[in-house]
Amino acid sequence: MIFITSEITKLVIIFIDLLAMETSESVVIVGGGLAGLTAAIHLSKIGYSITLIEKNSYPKHKVCGEYVSNEVLPYLDWLGVNPSGLKPANIENIHFSIQNGASIKSKLPLGGFGISRYHLDYALYQKAIENGCAIIQEVVNSIDFIRDIFTVQLANNDILTADFVLGAFGKRSNLDQKIERSFIQKKSPWLAAKGHYKADFPANVVGLHHFKGGYCGVSKIENDIVNICYLADFNSFRQYKSIEEYQKHVVSQNPFLNAILSSSTPLFEKPLTISQISFEKKRAIENHIIMIGDSAGLIHPLCGNGMAMAIHSAKIACELINDYYKKTITTRQELEEKYEMEWNRSFRKRMNTGRWLAKLLHQPQLSEIALRIIMLFPALFRLIVKSTHGEIIKIEGS
Repeated sequence: MIFITSEITKLVIIFIDLLAMETSESVVIVGGGLAGLTAAIHLSKIGYSITLIEKNSYPKHKVCGEYVSNEVLPYLDWLGVNPSGLKPANIENIHFSIQNGASIKSKLPLGGFGISRYHLDYALYQKAIENGCAIIQEVVNSIDFIRDIFTVQLANNDILTADFVLGAFGKRSNLDQKIERSFIQKKSPWLAAKGHYKADFPANVVGLHHFKGGYCGVSKIENDIVNICYLADFNSFRQYKSIEEYQKHVVSQNPFLNAILSSSTPLFEKPLTISQISFEKKRAIENHIIMIGDSAGLIHPLCGNGMAMAIHSAKIACELINDYYKKTITTRQELEEKYEMEWNRSFRKRMNTGRWLAKLLHQPQLSEIALRIIMLFPALFRLIVKSTHGEIIKIEGS
C-alpha cells in the first residue's frame, strides 16, 4: 500500500529513480528509544550511514519497569556499551505476591540489572553520536515506500530517502494510525504509572505484587533509587479522582505495596502515566517498514523482559540488513520473511505468555484462582518466569 501525504512527497517521487542510483547503504530509524538507539549503534559500528529521528530530547524519563535481563550483556559489550559504568542495581531474585499478601520467591534464570531509562537511553544516545549517527529531533509525518526507496517526511517538511526504515516508535504512535495498523483500531483497557522513590528495598530483588485489576513492579535502579511501576485496569482507575487516591484505596490493598508506598519518598512531582497500552498482536513488517522493540510487539510487563527484547530485536534486524548489503540475502522479500521468522522464533512464546497473563488479570475472579494455584505450586511459577526470558544472546556473525 502506498501513502501519498503531501504535494511535496508527490514532487519527490519524480526524482525517485535518480535518488535510487545515489542512495547507498542508508538506513533511517524512526524512534530513539532502546530499540532505535541500539540499531543505530549496531549499523553505524559496521559501517552504514544512519539517520535516527526522535521527537524528544535526551535524557528523558519514560514509563518502564527498568529491569533488563542479563541475556543482553554480551551484545551490549560488543556494541561498546557498558551498563556497569552507570552503576545499576544487580538483581538476582524475584518476589511475587497476590492481593492478600501470600507470596513466593525464586531465583531469576539469568539475573538482570536495574537501570533507569533516563540514564540508559542517554548513554546509548551518546554512543550513537560517537559512532557518527545523524540524530534529528523532529516529528515524522509520513513514511512512504515507492519504487524500492523509502521517503520519510518530517513535520518541518524536510524529506529523507533511504533503502530501509526501521520503525522504533514505541507502544503507540500517530504513525501506527497513519499506516492503518490493526491493533491501533482497538481500544485497550490498560493504563500504566511509574515513579522513582527513596525507599528501603533490597537491591537484588524485583518485586511483582498483584492488586485488584493490576499489578506493580518494584525494583532498585542506579543511585539506590527504587522504581515503582504498575499496570492498572483503566475502568477501575477512573473511579478515583487522582493517582494518589487510587494508590491508597486499590494498590495499597496488597500489604507489600502498602508497606513500600507508605514508607517511601517520591522523587517525581507526580507519577508518569501512559494510557491505551495494547497487548494485541502486531506485525513485525508493515508496508516494508521493519518494526523493532515495542513497535513489533509489546510484552505484558508482568513478564518483566521488554527492555531485553527491544535490544535483541534491533540486533536481529541489523544483522539481516547487513546480510542484504553483503548479498547473502538477495531480495527485500527474503529479508522481510527472515525477519518475521526470526522474530517469531525469538519472541512468540514470550508474547503468547504475556497475552495470556493480560487476559487473566482482566478477569478478577479467574485471576485470583490462578494466582492462588501459582502460590501452591512454586515449580509452576518458576516455569512461567523462565518462559518469559531468553538465552544469552550470541554475537558471532555480527
